[in-house]
Amino acid sequence: MTQDRRHDIDALRALAFGVLILYHVGMFYVPWDWHLKSDYSASWLEPVMLFSNQWRMPLIFLISGLAVHFLLPKMTGAGFAWSRIKRLGLPLLFGMAVIVPPQAYLESVSNGGFEGSYGAFLLRYLQLQPWPESEFSGADIGITWNHLWYLPYLLFYTLLLIPAAGLLDRLSQRCARLHGLWLVLVPLLPLMLIGEFVFPRFPYISHSLSDDVYAHAMYGSFFVYGYLIGRSPLLWRTLARGRWVWSGLGAVSFASFLVGIEVLDAAQPAESMAQMFLIYLNRWVWILVVLAWSHQLLNRPMRWLGWANESVYPWYILHQSFTVVIGYHAAKYALGPVIEPLVVLGGTVAGSWALTEAIRRVGWARPLFGLKARRRPQRRTRDALHPGPNEQAIQSGLPD
Repeated sequence: MTQDRRHDIDALRALAFGVLILYHVGMFYVPWDWHLKSDYSASWLEPVMLFSNQWRMPLIFLISGLAVHFLLPKMTGAGFAWSRIKRLGLPLLFGMAVIVPPQAYLESVSNGGFEGSYGAFLLRYLQLQPWPESEFSGADIGITWNHLWYLPYLLFYTLLLIPAAGLLDRLSQRCARLHGLWLVLVPLLPLMLIGEFVFPRFPYISHSLSDDVYAHAMYGSFFVYGYLIGRSPLLWRTLARGRWVWSGLGAVSFASFLVGIEVLDAAQPAESMAQMFLIYLNRWVWILVVLAWSHQLLNRPMRWLGWANESVYPWYILHQSFTVVIGYHAAKYALGPVIEPLVVLGGTVAGSWALTEAIRRVGWARPLFGLKARRRPQRRTRDALHPGPNEQAIQSGLPD
C-alpha cells in the first residue's frame, strides 16, 4: 500500500453517511420538529441525537473538501467544475422530481393539506407553482429538495473553491505543521468569529441556498478545512498519535457543552461567548476524534470498501423517502415503541440496499444517482492491477 492510498477517507465517507441515515430515522421519533412524526415519541433519544448533530454535517462537508483536494489536481479547473455539475446536478434534479415528492405528499397529507391521490399531487407538484406554506417544507416555492440540500451546497462550495485552490494549497502547507493545542485553537478561531458576527444576524438554517448565510459560513468553513488538511502525512500522523487525547477532550467538551446550553444565559454577553466557545469546541474536537481514530483503524484495504464507495451515494439519495413512507404507513398499525422503529429502520436499510443494487446494474439509471457509466471490460494491465494514489476515491462515483 502506498502512502497516498487513503482507505480511511473512503471508509469514513461511507460511515458518515451511515450515521446520517440513522439520524434521519431517529428524527421520526425524537421530540423535535420534522416532516412527519411517530406517535411513539422517545425523549431518551435527545442526548444521543444532540451528540451527533453537532458534528455530523460539518464532518461530511469536511470529508467532501478533503476528497476535492485529491481529485482537483488530476483535472483542469473547468473540467473538474463540469464533472461536479454533472455528478451533483443531475441527481439533484432527478431526486427533486422523482425521489423527494413522496415525502412532500405524505407531509402535506399529515398536515391536513392535500386530500387527493399521490398521482394528483405529483401533477400539481411538477407544475412548480407555490403551495400554501404549511403544506410541506419548501411549499412556498412549489418544489423541494428536502434532504438533498447537501448536493447544491456542495456544488456551490466546490465551484467557489476551484479558483482559490492555488492559495489554499499554499495555506495547507502551513496547516500541516499544526500540532498539540494549536490543532484545536487555530481552526476554532474562525468558527468563533462566525458565531460572534454571523450567527446573531442570520440565526436560522433554512437549507434554501440563497439566504442561508450562517449555514454557508459554517459548512463552507468545514469544507475548506477538509481541503486544507489534504495530503500532509505529518498532520495525519499527528492526528492519529493524539487520538486518546482527543477522545478525552471530546468527553469533557461534550459534557461541558450539555451543561453550558442549560446553565449559561445567552442573553448575557459574557455567558453567550462562553456558551458559543463550548459549542464550537465540542464540534471541532469530535471531528478530530473521528478523523484520528479512522486514520488509525481504517487506513487499510477492506473488502467492503469497493461496494460502499459505489453504493453510498444512491443510499443517501434514496434513504429518507423510504424512512418517511415506511414510517407513515407503519404508524397506522400501532406496532408499539419497539417494533415500529425496527420496522422503519429495517425497511429503510432493506429498501435502500435493494434499489441501489438494481440501480448499479442498470446503465441508464447510474448517472441519475451520481454513478459513473459502466466501462467496457479492458485488458488487465499493470496500471489496472495497481491503481494510482487514492484511485478508489476517484472511481467511486461519490459526491466528493
